[in-house]
Amino acid sequence: MLKKAGKDIPTKSGTKTNPKSQKEVPGQMLDKASKEIPTTSGTKSQIMMRLEKMVEESDIMHGAIRSVDMDEGVFGIAHSELIAKEDMQQLFEHEELGIAVIHTYIWYMYDTLMRGTELCNRFNFIAASRINTTFITKNPTSVMNELVDRFMVAGDNTTPSLYFLPFNSGNGGHWVLVAMDLSRLMVYYLDSLPGDWSKYPSMKKTVDAAILKFRSKKNYRNRKDITWVRVQCPQQNNSIDCGFFVLRFMRDIIALNRIDIPKMVWNNNLGFILILSDISSNLLLNHEYVLFS
Repeated sequence: MLKKAGKDIPTKSGTKTNPKSQKEVPGQMLDKASKEIPTTSGTKSQIMMRLEKMVEESDIMHGAIRSVDMDEGVFGIAHSELIAKEDMQQLFEHEELGIAVIHTYIWYMYDTLMRGTELCNRFNFIAASRINTTFITKNPTSVMNELVDRFMVAGDNTTPSLYFLPFNSGNGGHWVLVAMDLSRLMVYYLDSLPGDWSKYPSMKKTVDAAILKFRSKKNYRNRKDITWVRVQCPQQNNSIDCGFFVLRFMRDIIALNRIDIPKMVWNNNLGFILILSDISSNLLLNHEYVLFS
């Protein structure tokens, strides 16, 4: 039986905007984040070979799945994630990451970096399976209400905190990160490809509507418009690494422990890409726990 996430298992699975509304945030480089978070740099190949062998010898290669149970601390409600052969292959074959892998790494970050600390009051996660382009297109009102419900779970939100939404453009598309500060009416947009939120007008409209509805339900006064900020991010050099970048964005922001994300966080693209191997190693190790716990 798979053990549930807890302290004894430190792992997991698995409309263009007016330019005047774009706020300049004082710059601050993040050059020591990798020292603040446990990593497994330099061990990816060994981990990969060991896990591939384990998977080949397991029943998962014959259609078996693993169910990963996440408590309500991760996404605001209890959540179960299914891990199957194709999720493992995303790592082995360096394919674009799917929702199951994104969610299980979020679980890992919550369980190893945040659980039982004040970071739980500063950073929150929104399940990508509930808020994405496909669902917004089908029923934008339902998606907006999903967001409002998630905001309501975390209390009054008068203390500044961030809500991380890994957002997918749909049908196996591109991953971006949207980070929302409800108290300051700030939304940060992080994308490993050029462009900004104007590429996803329905997403921006839904996020804005959810924030305003939440504040209305709480009887908060909206003294200004919602401000969107495009954070300058390292850029991917292929068509498949966007999911890895989104995971790294979240991890580094948590390490920085700042709600007001500086417009420039990372000091160079090369160092960022090199340390992406840490994400791969963590993902592989965590999937090992999922398979054989």
